[in-house]
Amino acid sequence: MIRSRFFAAAFMLTAALSLAVGTNAQTVAPAKAAAKTGAKSPARPAPQLDAKAMDLLRAMGASLTAAKSMAFTAVATYESPSSVGPSLAYATTSEVLLQRPDRLRVITLGDGPPAEYYYDGKTLTAFAPAENLVAVAPAPPTIDAMLKQAFDSAAIYFPFADIVGADPFGTLTEGLTKAFYIGQSKVVGGTTTEMVAIASDSLFMQIWIGADDKLPRKMRAVFRGDPLQLRHQVELSNWKLDPVIAAEAFASMNAANAKKIAFAAPKPPAAAAAKKAAKPAAKAQ
Repeated sequence: MIRSRFFAAAFMLTAALSLAVGTNAQTVAPAKAAAKTGAKSPARPAPQLDAKAMDLLRAMGASLTAAKSMAFTAVATYESPSSVGPSLAYATTSEVLLQRPDRLRVITLGDGPPAEYYYDGKTLTAFAPAENLVAVAPAPPTIDAMLKQAFDSAAIYFPFADIVGADPFGTLTEGLTKAFYIGQSKVVGGTTTEMVAIASDSLFMQIWIGADDKLPRKMRAVFRGDPLQLRHQVELSNWKLDPVIAAEAFASMNAANAKKIAFAAPKPPAAAAAKKAAKPAAKAQ
């Protein structure tokens, strides 16, 4: 679950920084003690992977990869801590257009500044229409490699990343410790879906898969390393498989005329505040 780990990292950066010292104290010291005594770590239990759940995940992956192009709508909901206790929820809507193996367009709106992303197999363009700013960077020749580079270089993550790569089944099932079938639902996506749950050392995720078309309709995740156990969800609708796509669909004239800035990961608020506070002190000297 490579991109699922990206997803976790994007939302757990602050928690990871605050817990790093405690985590090291708890894990490094026992490891050293075990090394001195020659003690072996307990054997890892075998994964418990229900056959029906795995078959549904495999069928979902096959439905996605059989399409050379696709379009869908992704509505993502993220929880965030509030000052009164219960979490707040924020949502984004993304219109996604994809052509394998090296074209992706994402137009995102809702609960924040709009953003547009264009990948044409050679470059990745990130465009902020409200500010009229654009960042363009060379990109590797596959969607999978581009997604990794975008996250590593600029903390750009798409909540549907698990399903748009070359091998959605492999991505979702890597490192699984448990998978089981829950049952059917007739509520999600306006169709009958099969519900599957998967778990690894890093996350627990529930997936709703179309009973007939085997397309993902909803994904809901909680990350084990998050002390607040915030939930992250994406609903997928308006599926179009193998639509005819114009060559110019993966570029933007508006982005081409915007002010250019460099690709960079967003700075944590604390770091930005410290930098701002340091400026008057420097002038005083």
